[in-house]
Amino acid sequence: MGPGHGPGASVRGFTRDRSVRDHRLREGTGRRVLGYAGPFRADITLFLVLTIVVAALGVATPLLLGRIIDDGVIPQDRGVVITLGLVVAGLAVVEAGLTIITRFYGSRIGEGLILNLRTQVFSHVLRQPIAFFTRAQTGALVNRLNTDVIGAQTAFTSILSGLVSNVVSLVLILGALVTMSWLITLLALLLLPIFLIPAHRMGRRLSQLTRQQMTLNADLATRMTERFNVAGAMLVRLFGRPAQEDQEYADRARGVRDAGVQISVNRVIFMAGLGLVAALATALVYGLGGLMAVAGNLSVGTLVAMAALLGRMYGPLTALSNVRVDIMTALVSFERIFEVLDLEPLVQQSDDAVDLPIGPVDVELDEVSFNYPGADEVSIASLESRPDLGVAAESGDGGRVLHDISAHIPAGQLVALVGPSGAGKSTLTTLVSRLYDPTAGSVRIGGVDLRETTFASLSATIGVVTQEAHMFNDTIRANLLYAAPGAATEELEEALRAAQVWSLVERLPDGLDTVVGDRGHRLSGGEKQRLAIARLLLKSPAVVLLDEATAHLDSESEAAVQRALDQALTGRTSIVIAHRLSTIRGADQILVLDQGSIVQRGTHEELLAQGGLYRTLHETQFRTGADPQSRATAYDQQADGTDPQG
Repeated sequence: MGPGHGPGASVRGFTRDRSVRDHRLREGTGRRVLGYAGPFRADITLFLVLTIVVAALGVATPLLLGRIIDDGVIPQDRGVVITLGLVVAGLAVVEAGLTIITRFYGSRIGEGLILNLRTQVFSHVLRQPIAFFTRAQTGALVNRLNTDVIGAQTAFTSILSGLVSNVVSLVLILGALVTMSWLITLLALLLLPIFLIPAHRMGRRLSQLTRQQMTLNADLATRMTERFNVAGAMLVRLFGRPAQEDQEYADRARGVRDAGVQISVNRVIFMAGLGLVAALATALVYGLGGLMAVAGNLSVGTLVAMAALLGRMYGPLTALSNVRVDIMTALVSFERIFEVLDLEPLVQQSDDAVDLPIGPVDVELDEVSFNYPGADEVSIASLESRPDLGVAAESGDGGRVLHDISAHIPAGQLVALVGPSGAGKSTLTTLVSRLYDPTAGSVRIGGVDLRETTFASLSATIGVVTQEAHMFNDTIRANLLYAAPGAATEELEEALRAAQVWSLVERLPDGLDTVVGDRGHRLSGGEKQRLAIARLLLKSPAVVLLDEATAHLDSESEAAVQRALDQALTGRTSIVIAHRLSTIRGADQILVLDQGSIVQRGTHEELLAQGGLYRTLHETQFRTGADPQSRATAYDQQADGTDPQG
């Protein structure tokens, strides 16, 4: 049978969400979809030709069987029987071969489309601002790269081949049947509503059950993702809730099972109904056709051919009755993909971008103000909302975060940013690394506005170490080479020594080829920070940004990381955010931020002499008897801002 034939083909249409029938596509979606067919134009043409030929061969076989009976068996002409039998066998071989070739081209078209869409969406998403990732559900985003892309693929393969094959088969079958007996054909078609009406009602039931099962499966996947990462597993163990987790997971798993059983039962009923109608049609043909054959109005061969053709007619009819739902489902998948692709990145490289100067460079902030972008600028509502939990996407923005910030950091100097949580310190570093562009004013490195620089030169110039150093679940070597893909083993060792972590790596059984685990959880906080510094040293940037790199470390780890930082910052223009004022006493300049503005600036001694916020923070942090943890969180006691990035 060709694609789309048989009872199973029609089930595909009934398991779709019928709500897509009423969905209004965006204008131009269809034309845009056709644009993706361009690279596969030759393959699609050949694919459709082969599909038509296979469908025609499927109709030719029953007709030949009828001729064997009428022209060979009844007249007892062995030559005709042998000849036509060989023709039927030859057509079966040809049909099988063409079916394999058709499936090959269908797969090549479909998988090629998936490759193009996935790579395009992946590349586009990676260029979105950080705010996009803080708002979007990771699972929903991954779903666009998987489920929706595969759904879009069906427009070019399953639906395309099924539509063409079913139309060709139905036209040829009906033409042949009417030619042989219009009366039997008409009576057979009158049986169709007996099946289609209940089938459509069952389609609604299957759609509801399928949505329910998908929701429950998504919930199971979310729970596993949250519980199976290191932090989630640790939380479950520390709070002693494994029995409750087992029960809640089992309850959801039973829901998936119950939905699956109901779907299976309804599909069996559907298949049984289709088989029943086909059996009734066959009984009609052999009953009425048999009487006509006895009366001499119909040959026996024709009777057999009609029975075989009627068995092949109901599959294409039921499939075509739902083709609009199938096509709309595929187009909605395309539309959801386009929704991501149409979200323009806020930060883009200008057409006439230039490279930043090589070597030591200064950093200048000129009356910089910044508002975090609104949700409509950086996010998609469907990636944020959780309708299953009644949670809608948020709107609006975070308001003004920075106000007229001006500062000059000469090449090779170290500037520290201090202030309460929410003051805008981290936000300021995101502007220097151009994760965002300022709302007003400009950020210049080496005298060049960052909006006029190439991304490649900016990436080579800037190096960042955050308080939570991220490591991929890969080897130490791979994590280091991410910064310098061409680095030799000797260079890796040199960077690790400078970062005060080579002695650890050397003791590991697999050395540089040791896998660090999910997010680097097989390493301590201090070890991860020092590996991050080694990665920074390999990159050898001219400008270094440290965002509270020692905030959550114990005294011993902090001392080791601080020694590594001293090595990393030597000769480089550095901007350091530090909660612990003891780590930045030697800074060339300290900028004190409060509520998005610079309220003080100067050296450590100058600021202590000035009094004000810096002195208050210093005295709070170093008051007699203050333990390290209270000192590390002293700024939070001063916080009165709202910037979560601060």
